[in-house]
Amino acid sequence: MYELEIERVFHAQHALRLYDGTMEEMHGHDWRVFVVVASEQLDEIEVAMDFHELERLVDEVIKPLAGVTLNECELFAEVNPSAERVAEHIYRGVLAGLPLSVKLVRVTVTEAPGCKASYYE
Repeated sequence: MYELEIERVFHAQHALRLYDGTMEEMHGHDWRVFVVVASEQLDEIEVAMDFHELERLVDEVIKPLAGVTLNECELFAEVNPSAERVAEHIYRGVLAGLPLSVKLVRVTVTEAPGCKASYYE
């Protein structure tokens, strides 16, 4: 099995609805996004997938999130814009664009150093 991982970064703000129903203060993060894909085979040029193509796909998925307030995005209208939900959204977007020979293993996002959330199926 071959595995690739890329890292991308975008900036966005959010505020979470807390357990007691109140909203935390609006704040921003440099969200680091780690995408891991795998393939059992290499293609005709001996790669599992072109790194640049994976980066382009991830950039396309995160572009609508960059520089915005996540609470105001339609994507998060019904859910808390938590790191877990951001990871899930990116996972689903990347999954839809991958070649059939490549499996999406996991998407991890960090809000701040030491604070990571991952989504995988």
